[in-house]
Amino acid sequence: MKHAGAEALASLRGLLEELRRMEALKERSPGTFYRKSSAFLHFHEDPAGLFADVRIDGAWQRHCVSAAAEQGRLAKLIRAALAR
Repeated sequence: MKHAGAEALASLRGLLEELRRMEALKERSPGTFYRKSSAFLHFHEDPAGLFADVRIDGAWQRHCVSAAAEQGRLAKLIRAALAR
């Protein structure tokens, strides 16, 4: 699975805008977010769809984000993780 390119990231525009508003996250390169000094979130594209890898409680989790509902669930999960 390769990291998401510009076209794939463009399809996640709404989600990316929401993530960019989260003060605890810093986007170091397009679609790659850090929390403090640690990698926290990045995206992959695959023939099966778009996926996000997010570090929750120190472990990486992969979530499908191809559909708007999936993107909403990921944003909710991230907000909860950042609140801890």
